[in-house]
Amino acid sequence: RVHGGSRTIHKRVDDVAAMSLFEVISQQNAVSTNRVIDYFLNEDEDNNKVLFVKVAAIETDSILKRDDEDAEKLSKGIQIAIDKGVLDANIDVEPTIEVDVLGKSSDEVADAILSQVPSGENGIVIVLQGLSGTGKGTTVAKLQQKLSNAVTWSNGNLFRSFSLLATAYCKQHEIELTESVLTGELLHELEGMLQFGKFNGIYDIKITGLGFDTYVSEIELTELKSAVVSTTIPTVAKFTQGEVVKFASSAISLMRQDGVNVLVEGRAVSIWEA
Repeated sequence: RVHGGSRTIHKRVDDVAAMSLFEVISQQNAVSTNRVIDYFLNEDEDNNKVLFVKVAAIETDSILKRDDEDAEKLSKGIQIAIDKGVLDANIDVEPTIEVDVLGKSSDEVADAILSQVPSGENGIVIVLQGLSGTGKGTTVAKLQQKLSNAVTWSNGNLFRSFSLLATAYCKQHEIELTESVLTGELLHELEGMLQFGKFNGIYDIKITGLGFDTYVSEIELTELKSAVVSTTIPTVAKFTQGEVVKFASSAISLMRQDGVNVLVEGRAVSIWEA
């Protein structure tokens, strides 16, 4: 489990200086973050430093508040899935291993995690839990570099796929997407339109139905990121937690059988999938 309120990754100054500011910021990673932090902390103007610390504190509080709200919604969604029999109430979960990321580089965090993995073993699943901003995404990227035959799994695109289909269903039936529309029967129907497997040489989710015949990889940056999908995700996600967890669990099992190492980001309340 990755935890900690902040991370400091030391990057050689000459490496960063060799890149333009645009190149650094465009990376959208730990290097970008620390370049911004270093800039403000080394500012000659005290007012800028004070302002930066103030803004950082506000942003941190906002992230923590959003994480708490998301965790509460996730827990409610899981309970709904248990109540309708989609998920079991009692499961056996492996013990978690805590990694304090404070002051560690992404390489050091990844190496600490890999030290707990049997050498040479394939078909493993590593689940990273942690709050926003603790470096889960950066660590996953490092783990993917260090592990052979490794892929990442995110439930985000799966929730978006359900939202895309639910939105299309309501549009075709000329009804508003409300909680009452998301019945067990409809969700089962929508789930049947999603298929995980190896397509065109890569693992992907195929979407077939309601006018769609495509793959998640082809629309993840377009239709799945549309404003309509984004606004309906909270409602759809509340009632599809169980379906998403079961779908993810099946997909991960399929990849494990193929000897693929799977890296998952998640929350403690939703680790059924692993």
